Amino acid sequence: MHVVFSLRAALAPMVGALLALTALPVGANEGATVFSDTSRIASIGGSITEIVYALGEEGRLVARDSTSSYPEEASKLPDVGYMRQLSPEGVLSVNPSGILALHGSGPQEAIDVLKKSRVAYIEVPEHFTHEGILEKIRVVGKALGVDAKADRLVAETDAKLSAAEKQAASINERKRVLFVLSTQGGKILAAGSDTAAEGIIKLAGAVNAVEGFSGYKPVSDEAIVTARPDVILTMKGGGPPISEEELFANPAIASTPAGTGRKLISMWGGYLLGFGPRTADAIHDLTVSLYGAQGTD
Repeated sequence: MHVVFSLRAALAPMVGALLALTALPVGANEGATVFSDTSRIASIGGSITEIVYALGEEGRLVARDSTSSYPEEASKLPDVGYMRQLSPEGVLSVNPSGILALHGSGPQEAIDVLKKSRVAYIEVPEHFTHEGILEKIRVVGKALGVDAKADRLVAETDAKLSAAEKQAASINERKRVLFVLSTQGGKILAAGSDTAAEGIIKLAGAVNAVEGFSGYKPVSDEAIVTARPDVILTMKGGGPPISEEELFANPAIASTPAGTGRKLISMWGGYLLGFGPRTADAIHDLTVSLYGAQGTD
């Protein structure tokens, strides 16, 4: 008897998830912008969770994804997995009344299943710009039914971002920055266009040293030499740590101005690339790290 009850307990979350998958016809939740029930929200995406907390609506959260590590209290919520490797069963096992997910969550097959479930699914756009951050706040606020709170946070965030950008705009000689995501296998995985890395580099008054591709891709030694970065930018806490010694031992990087001067800036990934309420501070910190006192004028 004990074995039977244990088996039932173990299967309960999966059974609930499977029921959720078949409760509504295909596409029943697509296009929603406001949750009808905001009592149990699963937040997918670190910046989305930050916004919910910044709005003072964290009491509505029942779960979060593994990228949602700020503020610290968020880490106490059940973790439904990495936002780009979600399983429908994992997300639905927490019995959410709504799923608030950042664009780019995946895999697409899992998102398609979640959108077809009985649980309301709202996708938040992701644009790596000043206005993109404000749009995120508006969408999250609307979804939770707290538009007035969102308007206040938008005004506050807009002012902070404008101040940070004004600071960066005073820079005359803009440094060339190479964002390195990984050095595994001796290959340099760098950030091209349409990435959070390029977005924050530009907002901080610098230039992405590489061009000609979008996303994060391996770059050749020749491309690194040609890029001539003044600074290497990396993130902490987003995967295997990048060794400074290994990085500057790379012959291509060693031959660049960044390699010659061993110029490396490393910042926490969620802070640097989150494009949320803390991004104005991240812009300020990166600008100061790049330009020193010149960046504070």
